[in-house]
Amino acid sequence: MLSASALIVLPASGADTGCRVDYSVNKWSGGYTAQIKVTNLGPAVDSWRLTWTYAGDQQVTSAWNSAVTQTGRSVVAASLGWNGALSTGGSAEFGLQGTWRSADPDPSDFALNGMSCGGDATTPPTTPPPTTPPPGADCGSAALCSDFEDQTGTAPSGDWRFTAPDCQGTGTAAVDTAVAHSGSRSLRVDGRAGYCNHAFVAATADLSAVGPVMYVRMWVRHTTELPAAHVTFVSFPDSSQSGRSLRVGGQNGALQWNRESDDATLPAQSPAGVALSRPLPTDRWQCLRFAIDTTAPGLDTWLDDEQVPGLHADGVPTQDVDQQWLVRTTPPRPTALRFGWESYGTGDDTLWFDDVAVGSGPIGC
Repeated sequence: MLSASALIVLPASGADTGCRVDYSVNKWSGGYTAQIKVTNLGPAVDSWRLTWTYAGDQQVTSAWNSAVTQTGRSVVAASLGWNGALSTGGSAEFGLQGTWRSADPDPSDFALNGMSCGGDATTPPTTPPPTTPPPGADCGSAALCSDFEDQTGTAPSGDWRFTAPDCQGTGTAAVDTAVAHSGSRSLRVDGRAGYCNHAFVAATADLSAVGPVMYVRMWVRHTTELPAAHVTFVSFPDSSQSGRSLRVGGQNGALQWNRESDDATLPAQSPAGVALSRPLPTDRWQCLRFAIDTTAPGLDTWLDDEQVPGLHADGVPTQDVDQQWLVRTTPPRPTALRFGWESYGTGDDTLWFDDVAVGSGPIGC
């Protein structure tokens, strides 16, 4: 379990300062994840190389959205082909996961392409300044952006339609005007236990061209803790699985990814793997975000802007996390999005979905 979190801000001061770094870290006994945002304060560049020094015995084990190497305490994160260009004032975000044994102090000596980022870490603010757009209609150029305010009846219509993949039972879905994250409408699903109680609402938008990384943002609220049995509440029909689904749900009381074609899960359903996931809190709105790489086996998940270590895959095997997931090397190619409830044993639930967005760039909460 995570035991501490902090935002470390490297100040943009001094004549030689070429960048700003926001280093947001989540720590637990023996491990950590970090989300890093680097902002270029110098001339525009076509590629970037961020370096820093660890003061403790931290060891990077995996990374996403950058190529990270480590020699002793020195770490280098290099841009990838698609995120290398940084204009003056432009920024890039990436993340990493690592381990530590005796100490995990804050890193120092950040530099972008050899130019200092301006000193050591400062005391983080009590409440970090917002860096993401608000929910609702502010989805930028997203391929799908819906707050359900255009729904006029109780049955989903227009850009949304009810569907029951495989078989239909007593589960239902409707437009709700009593509970909403923003505005006055949301999508409500009354899910029922049992395999033949599929109840989903599907977006009519074709998402097959979104990428190369598909970013998904939604707000979800549910009433019952995730059961020990396997359930699904988000489903992406996947052309790489011949139309079978890439699924988000729960098992053993925690969030998980599931691949319909071979029933592989992320994380692995071992006690250690499940401990690296998170339960889905009940009776309040949660921001759930995904990044699905359609060119390589890359996958990331954030719950309320906290990256979930057990729901991260980058192609490098991690014990108790992705060894089962990486058996399949074909990248996913989601073509559509469905919300609902599908139980493979026990587990009724009532869920609401709101402020949904899908696009080719990161979408904030």
